[in-house]
Amino acid sequence: MKSAPGLRSYAILYLVFLYGPILILPLFAFNNATVVSFPLSGFTTKWFSEMMADQALWRALRTSLQISLSTAVIATALGVMAARAAVRYRWPGKPGVMGLILLPLVLPEIIIAMSMLIVLIWLGAPQMWFTVILGHVLITLPFSVTIMTAAFQSIDVSFEEAALDLGETPLSSFRLITLPLVMPGIISSFLISFTISIDEYIIANFLGGNDTALSVYIYGQFRFPAKVPMVLALGTCLVAMSILLLTIAEYFRRRGVARVGGKDSGGFL
Repeated sequence: MKSAPGLRSYAILYLVFLYGPILILPLFAFNNATVVSFPLSGFTTKWFSEMMADQALWRALRTSLQISLSTAVIATALGVMAARAAVRYRWPGKPGVMGLILLPLVLPEIIIAMSMLIVLIWLGAPQMWFTVILGHVLITLPFSVTIMTAAFQSIDVSFEEAALDLGETPLSSFRLITLPLVMPGIISSFLISFTISIDEYIIANFLGGNDTALSVYIYGQFRFPAKVPMVLALGTCLVAMSILLLTIAEYFRRRGVARVGGKDSGGFL
């Protein structure tokens, strides 16, 4: 196959444009100046110390962890059931239902947030962290279903049929045979859903009410120039955590593909 230097150069420039600002972020997080500009003034870690001492930050982080962990558990559980039903069974209207589940992938988040806010106001429901969970489950479920569908499709149905022939019930066959095989996909779905939820801003801002999520807190701090370096330090920590979670998710995804003897066609990393 002939090489394509033009395409390779385009890919490199695209990656630099996409991730260059993220790579610059730690530079200013360790910069000894309140103004975000070049040249750098010197090395310091005081912004990280200031970040650790901010009680409002810790309250927002606690709220976001509650939201993100709950979102990841619910979205993954629903993703397992939806993917199982889509891969192993035939039922009327399946293409349409699966299409509706994946629809939030192409809908603007602000439309989803505004629609849910109108419904909550109509129902008289208060805006709180529980309503944010509902919104986050809606936008993370397509990712969970996609990951779990690939996990179920990689399993040979003869494994389950053999277990049934040997006297296992459908439930015990799923618990003893299928569930361990799709466990890497479940872990990947959980980590991806958690990462998306903790980084999401629009729905958290519309539906959070007085329960300020971490993303909303970060956006609010940019109104105060003196707080910007601390926010950059926090952003550096969040980027490092996101990369770590995605790496772990990709590890378990590849482990799951290798366990069933499938061919790896590429993933997150």
